[in-house]
Amino acid sequence: MSAPPAQLSLRRPDDWHVHLRDGALLQAVLASTAAQFGRAIVMPNLSPPITTVAAALAYRQRILAALPDGSGFTPLLTAYLTDTIDPAELERGFGEGVFAACKLYPANATTNSAAGVSDLANLSALFETLERLGMPLLIHGEVTDAEIDIFDREAVFIERHLEPLLRRHPGLKVVLEHITTAEAAAFVAASSANLAATITPHHLHINRNALFRGGLRPDMYCLPVAKREQHRLALRAAAISGNPRFFLGTDSAPHPRHAKEAACGCAGIFNAPYAIESYALAFEQEGALDRLEAFASEFGPRFYGLPLNEERITLVRESVSVPARLHLNDAAGEAVELVPFHAGELLPWRLA
Repeated sequence: MSAPPAQLSLRRPDDWHVHLRDGALLQAVLASTAAQFGRAIVMPNLSPPITTVAAALAYRQRILAALPDGSGFTPLLTAYLTDTIDPAELERGFGEGVFAACKLYPANATTNSAAGVSDLANLSALFETLERLGMPLLIHGEVTDAEIDIFDREAVFIERHLEPLLRRHPGLKVVLEHITTAEAAAFVAASSANLAATITPHHLHINRNALFRGGLRPDMYCLPVAKREQHRLALRAAAISGNPRFFLGTDSAPHPRHAKEAACGCAGIFNAPYAIESYALAFEQEGALDRLEAFASEFGPRFYGLPLNEERITLVRESVSVPARLHLNDAAGEAVELVPFHAGELLPWRLA
């Protein structure tokens, strides 16, 4: 068995699913994503959500204004689908390069999704527009029916909604976001080239036991929730498979302490500060470091029809101690307290 490399050079990766939030939280967390990634697909579930070209342009300006000096990071904005959104607004935004994609949240599936879609059957005209344009549809793939076990909601969504949607609209370009199950991995692998999936670092590392280890762990609570060990292993197999329809999407979703440690705590894991190091660890554990660059830096842009980044990053084999808490300053210099993924752990790779 060969010795592990002392360093790893990668084409700069992109994050195809991230929550940058807004206001003070945006100011605090943006630098973590911009330090690692060249571009990112930015989620639109703000309050109020991004449903118009004007709102997207204003949000993009807030992101650009919050970037560290000299950053080359490019935010790619998305439209938040509702039952009443105007397909012409999506077409205009996509044609003008404002919207890179649109995001479908089933109503009440996750944070700030109350205005999401109540019934996919009501949006046939919209899906026909997306199909004609080649505009990607990004899906949070879970049903929200109270009678469906939370650990089964992704698999049920695929059977009830995604499979029929793809039959009705075979030309629709779809990304099933942050997949968490063996069923999702198998469905994507067996589907046409129009369907892809993003995989988060946390779903490669944790199963549902992490939520309850030694007590209730709110910082391991995300949606979709982590599943059984067999599903984590299936996601690892998909990530390292070399299939170009599986690629990097962190779903980094920061919440301040008071929102996580609450009677009704928010879902989301803040993995942006050590995301590429986390992916590198998972790929190394699987003996697949040579496949990390394609997963992180090539498959995503090719699916979206974008050029690959020319810049490169270097990971150095050097232990990094992930702090238990991060205190990140917002624009006013006030510290926002956040817990990063891998808090208190040693990671074997450091971003140079």
